[in-house]
Amino acid sequence: MDFDNILGFIAAAITTAAFIPQTYRSITTRDLSGISLGMYTAFTFGVFLWIIYGIRIGSGPILVANIITFGLSATILYLKIEHLRNSDQKYH
Repeated sequence: MDFDNILGFIAAAITTAAFIPQTYRSITTRDLSGISLGMYTAFTFGVFLWIIYGIRIGSGPILVANIITFGLSATILYLKIEHLRNSDQKYH
């Protein structure tokens, strides 16, 4: 493996790992009040596009990081949507 791929995998590991605490907190507390629906929608879609890009250029670091990040951010997005649905139902 060349230096560029090693560097890419290290960067991918660090930036992807940064989402783990937020995902864990969101799952365990179910407190999504501080999470922006618009931001997580845009971010999750952007990560999906990074996956497509990684496939197109054949980049392992981009693919691995973004597949994992997509799973983490999609989890938070799902929980946020459920939080909003549950909050909305309380007022109907």
